[in-house]
Amino acid sequence: MPTVDFSNTEIAFSHLTNRELKKTAWLFRMMSKPWLVKHGSKLALWAVTNRLPFAETIVKNTVFQQFVGGTTLLGCQPNIDRLAAHNTLTILDYGAEAKETELDFNHTMNENIRAIDFASRSKHIPVVSTKVTGLARFHLLEKVQHRPTLTREELSEYRNVLKRLDAVCYQASLKGVAVYIDAEESWIQDTIDHLVWLMMKRYNKKRVVVYNTFQMYRKDRLQFLIESYDRAQKAGFMLGAKLVRGAYMEKEAFYAAAYGYENPINPDKEATDDHYNTALRFCLDHLDTMAFCNASHNANSALLQVELMDKKRIPHDHPNIMFSQLFGMSDNLTFNLAAAGFRVAKYLPYGQVREVIPYLIRRAQENTSVTGDAGRELALVQQEVKRRGL
Repeated sequence: MPTVDFSNTEIAFSHLTNRELKKTAWLFRMMSKPWLVKHGSKLALWAVTNRLPFAETIVKNTVFQQFVGGTTLLGCQPNIDRLAAHNTLTILDYGAEAKETELDFNHTMNENIRAIDFASRSKHIPVVSTKVTGLARFHLLEKVQHRPTLTREELSEYRNVLKRLDAVCYQASLKGVAVYIDAEESWIQDTIDHLVWLMMKRYNKKRVVVYNTFQMYRKDRLQFLIESYDRAQKAGFMLGAKLVRGAYMEKEAFYAAAYGYENPINPDKEATDDHYNTALRFCLDHLDTMAFCNASHNANSALLQVELMDKKRIPHDHPNIMFSQLFGMSDNLTFNLAAAGFRVAKYLPYGQVREVIPYLIRRAQENTSVTGDAGRELALVQQEVKRRGL
């Protein structure tokens, strides 16, 4: 018998009061209506961008409260403490995305460094997550990937990107914190992979400080994971790997069609599941020379890892292994894993409402998508509402 039961809603929602549970049920009911999410997202983005009175308050009291830790690091503390009380760690993620100016990029870098300092003072925050597009201009990353000659100004700009990323990773190395660097679109991912490679080579000699993210819905990523491991071994450092399925499926298909190349995404879900689970097995077989995070909301993959760990007699709290899920989602995975003594964390974004609104819209859209996340979440919440007799 597996040591974890993901259908146990009593453990999954023990961190929520009756009032909070009912509010969560209401929110997931709203998010299961595609028309409401489609029009509501556009309206919320417009209202917040144009600073309409009460717009931020409405967002803050609904989706923000569900999916975001707080507007500031200190504002996240109650959520960090609450997670810690249920044996769950926190991964801090400053919610700024798609910035365009050097001023913005330096602000993001400083915010990441502040988050690392904040994390270093708490045993409950082992990791800070960052996106390269928060530190660099998207079109610069794209131009570097497709190898035309950079102008002198672009070369100088690219050197600044390296300096910013290095400043973040150096601080993490100094303070005993790890850094997860997110994967992004395939047409800038080679540039990101190269930047992360340089950081891992510099900082992963004694312990894993820097983690690259591997999107297993891409046809080539399983092979890339194995090659990354082999290259790290030859270069004399440890690989850090965060495994995800992927988040840009529609965008990738559209871009491939528009530019006339083969779609990089696996043909079906079965192929992605197979790649993902093979990657899990590979990571568990190489724990002495790498560290990894199973950052998935897929119960089958989580269960497979639990079974493999028990079969191989790997301690549930092994320091080179982490499970993680997004704050506000898949609580049945997070808190049941935590209750069984596994090392598990919630991905906790934070930032001002106008900064995190693109993130919130993605969460809302995700929850109405074909994967049926809202349906699954809602069914579990309703099951707990019924169990409590509310």
